[in-house]
Amino acid sequence: MNDDPSKDSLEEFEEDVTEYIGKDEHSKSLALPQQMMPRRMYVLPVSNRPFFPAQVQPVMVNQNPWQETLKRVGETDHRVLGICFVENEEAEDGIPASEQLKTTGCAVRVHHAQNESGKIQFIAQGLQRFRIVQWLRRKPPYLVEVEYPAEPEEDSDELKAYTLAIISAIKELLRTNPLYGEEVKQYLSRFGPEDSSPLADFGASMTSAPGRELQDVLDTVPLLRRMEKVLLLMRKEQEVARLQSEISEEVNAKVQKHQREFFLKEQLKVIQRELGMAKDDKTADVERFEERMAHLDPPEAVRERFNDEVQKLQVLEQGSPEYGVTRNYLDWLTQVPWGVHSEDHFDLAEARRILDRDHDGLDDVKDRIVEFLAEGTFKGEVSGSILLLVGPPGVGKTSIGHSVADALGRKFYRFSVGGMRDEAEIKGHRRTYIGAMPGKFVQALKDSKVANPVIMLDEIDKIGASYQGDPASALLETLDPEQNREFLDHYLDVRMDLSKVLFICTANQLDTIPRPLLDRMDVIRLSGYIGEEKLAIAKHHLLPRLLKRAGLLKKQFNITDAAIRQVIEGYARESGVRNLEKLLHKILRKGIVKLLENPGHPVKVGVADLQAYLGQPSFRKEKSLRGTGVVTGLAWTAMGGATLSIEASRIHSSQRGFKLTGQLGDVMKESAEIAYSYVSSNLKRFRGDPTFFDKSFVHLHVPEGATPKDGPSAGVTMATALLSIARKEAPQQNLAMTGELTLTGQVLPVGGIREKVIAARRQKIGNLILPEANRGDYEELPDYLKEGLTVNFAKHYNDVFQACFANKPRKGSSVH
Repeated sequence: MNDDPSKDSLEEFEEDVTEYIGKDEHSKSLALPQQMMPRRMYVLPVSNRPFFPAQVQPVMVNQNPWQETLKRVGETDHRVLGICFVENEEAEDGIPASEQLKTTGCAVRVHHAQNESGKIQFIAQGLQRFRIVQWLRRKPPYLVEVEYPAEPEEDSDELKAYTLAIISAIKELLRTNPLYGEEVKQYLSRFGPEDSSPLADFGASMTSAPGRELQDVLDTVPLLRRMEKVLLLMRKEQEVARLQSEISEEVNAKVQKHQREFFLKEQLKVIQRELGMAKDDKTADVERFEERMAHLDPPEAVRERFNDEVQKLQVLEQGSPEYGVTRNYLDWLTQVPWGVHSEDHFDLAEARRILDRDHDGLDDVKDRIVEFLAEGTFKGEVSGSILLLVGPPGVGKTSIGHSVADALGRKFYRFSVGGMRDEAEIKGHRRTYIGAMPGKFVQALKDSKVANPVIMLDEIDKIGASYQGDPASALLETLDPEQNREFLDHYLDVRMDLSKVLFICTANQLDTIPRPLLDRMDVIRLSGYIGEEKLAIAKHHLLPRLLKRAGLLKKQFNITDAAIRQVIEGYARESGVRNLEKLLHKILRKGIVKLLENPGHPVKVGVADLQAYLGQPSFRKEKSLRGTGVVTGLAWTAMGGATLSIEASRIHSSQRGFKLTGQLGDVMKESAEIAYSYVSSNLKRFRGDPTFFDKSFVHLHVPEGATPKDGPSAGVTMATALLSIARKEAPQQNLAMTGELTLTGQVLPVGGIREKVIAARRQKIGNLILPEANRGDYEELPDYLKEGLTVNFAKHYNDVFQACFANKPRKGSSVH
């Protein structure tokens, strides 16, 4: 580098000035600082550092609230703006008070103002320092009246000495940091080295001194005092630059040392390979772990832990127990896919096609899944929501998880938490224990090889607890979107980000899921299937899968639609299709036997052949329930919806009494007592003998006594059965009902309306009585479920009575 970089530039500068002054007055595009300086100007606060007259730099400010200020400056002829320093760092955003602005500032000419992304950027050409005399407007846009302080005469010899000292300091800074060269060129394009005042300001602007010290330089008008302060700042800058250079040299020396060690190690490896020396197991382990980690992008904390463990492994003896523990730890740590993500496919049409391909029916569930994917498409990632699929067994909860993973293009990993009692299965064991392993989520990431798979937690309603811990509580951190960004596995003992994982949970019911865990999930209910849906599932999914598994062609085995429908109605009436698949598999096995006995003769199965394949039907085609005291109720179970026959009978008339059978739970027993009390007290209103129950021993039975039953929804059904025997009149046939009954006859809402409607359709029951409060639940059902049904909504038991019996209740004698 030239020892005096300013010499050539000084000559060019003098030539440029001569050429500029020789032009006519009209052709000058830039006015000299002392010319055309306004007495009134708008001012702009800056909080980083003061602006100096010798500077030409871009300035960026927020569009709001300084857009108006720059607009007004642009409308002036001189386009001069005052820039004042404020010490408050948030002053530009917070609109500082006028008292916060320093009195002395720098007048600049504004060039090339542009708006971009809420910011305004312009080139500021420093002209002259000013001092605020009077405030004309103290709110943005700030307007002030200014004066331009004149510099007093100074001793020329002393000025020359200071000037040379500052030039020498600038040359020193250029040696340590060549980036200052551009600033020197900008300065020399406007001033010469002999211009002492601009030179002092330029020297101050080159330093990284704090804003308060730079403002002190700007406030100082006498040139000698100002140059003295500038020279002090530049000496400090030189010292900082010298320290920085020493540090850089020290770092370079260390890097060279590491490079030397690296080359020597590489040469040693080559020599060992050439001599045929075997590589020891420890070196092979370390190289394998380092190679794995080189392909990953772990957080800094993980990389530091890895380096520490590798160093520990290198100093341990292979025969020590600690060596095996450390080796296993590094094996797990390097198999977690740190920073490896699969790309999501956000194609809603393709997602709906995959859902329709894999599932028949479940239109409302498919719509909810598509809505979930649409939300992820809009924000660019699928995260934050934990889906919970709730429904009876065999309705396709697990397969929906597979479909969601296929639609997103993500890896799928499933494990069941049913019966899990040890929280270490969730969060891992401590490394100090023998046989310690990470938790299930670390294993899921390892197996899927990406950090954003779809993880399905099956049977989350059956999770247990024991003296070994509470796994449900351990899941709270995992499934909480606000916490799983820093999930801590006890074995790895480093923070992991599970926020990109899509969790899908399945359950048969919500009652046994801990409330804090349930609150973190987005519930999607899957109800059972009706006969038409089961038929479509059997034809499109179950049979093709069974034929493929058995290696059969369609022309070798054929079962008619009528036979499949008979299997559904007579052998597999449950809500799901798992038992239907088992029965079809049984038919297929027997068909294969016939196919082997008579090769070349395809097997055809019709309705008449079913008894030979499956035996007698488990369910007979039921006739409409008839008789006094017999009423059909609608119930919900973990297996889905079901019809529930309730029978009431008068045993004898020698004494008053009431007996319950049918393995009923406490809540259902209480419902029966309430129904008995209500009907007894209001019998006259319902045109029955008021003394009937006074001299009758009544027996109420709920069939299928081997099956436990509980819940309040059979209240109106029990009351109707008791009223039927009291009136000695059978209720309307082909009718089913549900609803909780109170002592005053109010009909309260119940749950599981969809499942109960499906159960009624399965039994070909066309008339339903539902609570008025469940009208909304019924209206939300798909049209194909409501088709052909007549529904009566009841607020009070009077409405139930009118739907079941021909005449109306008498008025009065009832407490409402």
